[in-house]
Amino acid sequence: MTHLPELDGQIVLPERILPGRIAFDRRIRAVTARPDAPRRYILPGFIDGHVHGGDGADTMDGVAAIHRLSRFHLAHGTTTILPTTITRPWPDVMDALRAIADVCRTGVTDGPAIHGAHLEGPFVSPHKLGAQPPFAIAPSPDKVREAVETGIVRVVTLAPELEHAESAMQTFAEAGVRVSLGHMTADYDQAERAICTICAAGGTVGATHLFNAMSPIEGRRPGPVTALMCSDVAYAEMIFDTHHVHPATFRLASRIMGSRLLFVTDAMRGAGLPDGPSQLGGQDVTIRDGVVRLPGGSLAGSVLTLDVALRNAVESGGMSLPRAAGLVSFNAAQYLGLHDRGVLAVGRRADFVVMDERLRVQEVWVEGRRVA
Repeated sequence: MTHLPELDGQIVLPERILPGRIAFDRRIRAVTARPDAPRRYILPGFIDGHVHGGDGADTMDGVAAIHRLSRFHLAHGTTTILPTTITRPWPDVMDALRAIADVCRTGVTDGPAIHGAHLEGPFVSPHKLGAQPPFAIAPSPDKVREAVETGIVRVVTLAPELEHAESAMQTFAEAGVRVSLGHMTADYDQAERAICTICAAGGTVGATHLFNAMSPIEGRRPGPVTALMCSDVAYAEMIFDTHHVHPATFRLASRIMGSRLLFVTDAMRGAGLPDGPSQLGGQDVTIRDGVVRLPGGSLAGSVLTLDVALRNAVESGGMSLPRAAGLVSFNAAQYLGLHDRGVLAVGRRADFVVMDERLRVQEVWVEGRRVA
């Protein structure tokens, strides 16, 4: 029998940490206890469902840029990625979707798995753009059909109060696209109706960067956040760089939503680069002390990586490592329907992140191959 590769360490399982050994080829073949395993952590590969760029590259720049940003995030533990568009004129958005489809077909050599595209914009509210450029449009049937026909969109951000939104939600849901409510002025009732519409069409509901670019919770105006958190079925992204969301707010959402909460980076091209000027969707932004802002002071995406988000959950959020690992792996896998990854169990993909005791990335493995 051919000897299988093995990794020894502190294996991070959903409910506990097991000193042990993992044997694998492209899939995990055995997980066994080993009391004297070295003091390093083995976690499931991270999954980032909302990422615009990194290392100077942006999804909207085309194929070469998608390769570059994917490899950058791979070095920080991301083994499955959804390159994400931004609100630009429709022809530019379609060009970006076609570029993602090209990369998905060919793959990224020694890179993460490209699961598909997150279409964030242009179907967003012009009144809740955040850092999105001012090219928002309604999700008309012809444009929704054109996006679906690319076969590459896995998640769409959509403001449910827009004209044509109800039919768009139904079409996307019926096509298997996760419909993520975001960049919206919708109130509690509109968000609740949207959740019902998506579920009735057999779809999966998400929320794009919970708490950001949506109305807040107030005593007499519960807002869309309350509808999403109180739903039994809605998932929600969170950018946990501790700038977009306060640690106490994170703890509240985590306590209520449990495994329906997942981390994303929403990283832009300046992730991994020094402080200074950068660009987001053709707009000038400034990076200073790990925070990205438009000239007017609004937050403009992030320079976050998922390994940092994981450390933030443990250090600022007071979360155990097994629970924090779920926020960057298992929860996103469940949301995206990727039931072959996200947990270290026999039969799952051999996607691993090996971290030292300070939770710094040492090795990254994709389908049983060490790639970073």
